[in-house]
Order: sequence, then structure tokens, then C-alpha cells
Amino acid sequence: MGLRRYPWVPAVALLLAGCGAEARLVGAPAPPLPLPEGIEVAFNHNPSSRYRSPITGHWRRGDDLEAFVLQSIAAAEREILVAVQELTLPRIAEALVQRHRQGLRVRVVLENNYSAPWSAQHPADLTPRQRQRQEQLQALGWGDAVAILHRGGVPVIDDTADGSAGSGLMHHKFMVVDGREVITGSTNFTASCVHGDPDAPSTRGNVNHLLRLHSRELAALFREEFERMWGDGPGGGANSRFGLGKESEGLRWVRVGTTPVGVLFAPHSPSDPRHALDLLEELLQDTRTQLDLALFVFSAQRLGNVVGELHDRGVTVRLLADPGFANRFFSEVLDLLGLELPDHRCIVQAENRPRRESLPGVGTPRLSGGDKLHHKLAVIDGRRVITGSLNWSPSAAHRNDETLLVIDSARVAAHFGAEVDRLWKGAELGVTERLQRKQERMRQRCGSGRRAAA
Repeated sequence: MGLRRYPWVPAVALLLAGCGAEARLVGAPAPPLPLPEGIEVAFNHNPSSRYRSPITGHWRRGDDLEAFVLQSIAAAEREILVAVQELTLPRIAEALVQRHRQGLRVRVVLENNYSAPWSAQHPADLTPRQRQRQEQLQALGWGDAVAILHRGGVPVIDDTADGSAGSGLMHHKFMVVDGREVITGSTNFTASCVHGDPDAPSTRGNVNHLLRLHSRELAALFREEFERMWGDGPGGGANSRFGLGKESEGLRWVRVGTTPVGVLFAPHSPSDPRHALDLLEELLQDTRTQLDLALFVFSAQRLGNVVGELHDRGVTVRLLADPGFANRFFSEVLDLLGLELPDHRCIVQAENRPRRESLPGVGTPRLSGGDKLHHKLAVIDGRRVITGSLNWSPSAAHRNDETLLVIDSARVAAHFGAEVDRLWKGAELGVTERLQRKQERMRQRCGSGRRAAA
């Protein structure tokens, strides 16, 4: 770090901040936060780094999550296992094909809604949302990632390989390399999840992160989950297992370096005490001083109740939810703000427990138009991180193929806490004017609403 890189630093700024090893140039960026051995983390809105967007060609703030994945693919020596809901980035598909042709064992599992090459689909056969997606991908001009995999001979299955119409959602977002490394987090391998939408230059990509964890123990658990889904692969018998057919284990702990990391794969039956909502409630109850949440979907009533109880116990709560989901009738954000809204049938959920007073520190971040807050994360007392693909909803816990990670590390927590700090700046907290207008519209349409049967 020197004057050549920072020509704007005035001479007076050359004074050292101190005489010890921590001294640095006044006005220079703070040194990066440390991470424990074996763990790397990347955020696509990280204000401390930048890369050139392949969508616009301009420099933008953030870590390049696509490059993060490509780095691991390039370093593979024997095997690459990919289980991701959606893959539309052709460079990743091309890299997988190249490694397959070089003799590596490459296998891919996708969600059935995204497993067909979009270039082979007729617009008349698609829903409006699917047509919009097809138009966006055509606008990129990058090529069809799934078609690239097929043409390159990479074996691909989806969650209909068990003979069903598909699980709730094959919602995993992970890659296992050589039985020694796991890449996972909140990110689908798509332009909108990483870089932004091609038809909306103002977007910067849904707010996401990825972790790279170097651990043979952890990789073995993820590989086991992959093999349950894979069965004997394309063209074989219906012995793949998705959804409840997988008979998933409960939370299992391993070490990444010296860091304890727990992993749970969903789904589980609601009657199974190992299920994700039970685990999340147990983890939240252990909070002593501060709970930070950044959630795409928050619709699990029991977890909303726990968050309110933690506040009442004196815990400082910062909860940011995706603006597109926060104000929907099923959102626990409404309960915590002391509101309830009926659905389109004018039905109010029977189990709602709106608070008498709005919980402070609850709201939505300011995002570029078209972007979503796609994290599914919690930071507990600056020492524990909960993350993964699992949204905080009953369907995620009881129907979908999902990953939930628990990382006990103050160093990792500092990175995720800094991400919540970034989102917190300028966030809209409390009952906004927009939410008040929506509440008034629904009141005029539905009156007091009618309560659904329990």
C-alpha cells in the first residue's frame, strides 16, 4: 500500500497512527478483517473491493462471486459436484465442460424448473415470469449455460430423477471440489444473483455471499448429501432421493481448521425434532446481547415470536428483510411492527401474533431497483453465524432441499456483522409511509378481514 496507489493522500497523512505493528497511513483504507484458517468469504456488494461488471463493462463495488466459483473449478484435480437451484452463467458451464473433457468427474444437480435449456423453450409454453427470464437471458447474448453442459457431455439431473414431479424446491447452492473444499452460501449461479439484471443496468445483483471452506470432514457431509440426490445419475433407476425421501440427518458438527462448523440438510417432517425451525429456535434462544438478521423471506411464526421475546429480554435486535417480502401478509416483519394484513382473499392468518408496540430496529434496506436482499443469515452476539440456502420459512424446513450452516467464530461473525452494518446504513425502519398506504388500501378492501381456520 503506497502513494502510487493513493496519490490523493496529503503529505500530512504520512504520519503514522502509532509506533507499533498496527500503524498505518492516516486516511488509507482499513486493513481487511482477518479470517480463521480454512475459511474464505465473499460479498457481491463488499464496499472494500471492486471488479469490472460483465453486464455493463463498468467497474463496480463488490467481490466477483462468479470469479470466486471459477477459481475453485480451475483448481480442481479429480472431482467437481454442483448442486444449485439455477445455473445460467455460461462461463461457469464452460469451465465445468472443460474440466470434464480433461478427465475430471463433473456432475450437476439442478432444480427442475431451471434444468431445461432456455434456448430450446418456446415462449408460448412459458409462464409470464419464465418468459421474462428467457428474454433477460437472451438479452445477455452469453449463451445457454444448461445447453452448454448438455453439449459438453456433463451429466445433469434434477429433482424429478426420483420419479416424482419434483421436491418442494431443490434449493441448494453448493459445490464440492476433490472431497476437500466446499463452496456454499446464498448465491445461485446466475447473473441476477451475482452481477445484476441485463435489462436493468442500475441493478448490482441480488445481495448475496459465498463461503469457501477447506475441510475434508465438511466436504464428506456435502458429498453424502449430493450422492443421496444423485442416485445412479441420468438414465438410471428412480433411486435418487429428494425432499423428505432423503431422510436427512440432524445438525452435525465438524471442524474447519480449528473452527466448529455445523451443517444441517433439510427437509424434515414437522414431527421430526431435528428439523431446521427447531434448530433455529434453539440457536436464537442462546442470544445474550445482540442479534443481527438479514433475511430474504421471514415467514416462520415461531421464529418471529422468539425474536420478539429476545427484544423483551433486553437483546438488541437489528432485523432487515427483503423489501419485496417484508410487507406480505405472511411476513413476520409485520408481526414485529405490530401490524397484520389480510391476503388477496381478505383472510388473516390465524396464528399471527402482532406486537402491541412496534419493535425498534426492524425494517428494509435501500437497494437498487430490481435487486433483492437474498441473504439468509443471522449473527449472534458477534460470535456465531447462521447462513446457507435455507430461508426462514416452514416450506424451506419441511419441503425443500436446503443447507443450513452454523459457524462458531468471532472472526467470521465480524465479516457478516460488517455486511449487516452496510445494509443498515440508510435502511427504512419501522412502519413506513408505503406500508401505511398498503394497510389503508387493504382495510378499505377487506374491512377488518376474516380470520382463517387454525
